[in-house]
Amino acid sequence: METAEQFKFEMNKCREVFSKKLYDYGPSWRILRPQSVTDQILIKAKRIRSLEIKGTALVDEGIYPEFQAIVNYGIVGLIQLELGFVDVVDMTADEAMKHYDQFADMALQLMLKKNHDYDEAWRSMRISSYTDFILTKVNRTKEIEGHDGKTLVSEGIDANYLDMINYSVFGLIKLDE
Repeated sequence: METAEQFKFEMNKCREVFSKKLYDYGPSWRILRPQSVTDQILIKAKRIRSLEIKGTALVDEGIYPEFQAIVNYGIVGLIQLELGFVDVVDMTADEAMKHYDQFADMALQLMLKKNHDYDEAWRSMRISSYTDFILTKVNRTKEIEGHDGKTLVSEGIDANYLDMINYSVFGLIKLDE
């Protein structure tokens, strides 16, 4: 399977989880400020790193669902950046899924461009490096959030969320191989 097909396959699995959680909870995440989304991604990435180092999990979830959660929270973060947070949930599950698909496609398009330029270098990397890069992107995002989203020369919060999504999808692909 080619990279684009693998990417779409993993994104569809993430989408399925997102859709099921929408059924269970609705788009309750609409109340989250982007900083809270970033912190949620931090928690997921730190758990992956902990499991990679310790080799065992005491909670019945492994690395794979945590990478899926980073994908889904990354998309939530992009939605929140675009629409802003609210005090009362203001969208339907169908509307949430339309936004999900928009940003999932944006992540795919970015991956295709970077994959062309970097010649699939990600395939030679270790999964633990994806984890470290996600943690680095989280820390960069927190810095940018501390500057009210302003940067002097760097990409913004949205670019960091997209990179976190893409590194997570690479991790999912590798875990499935």
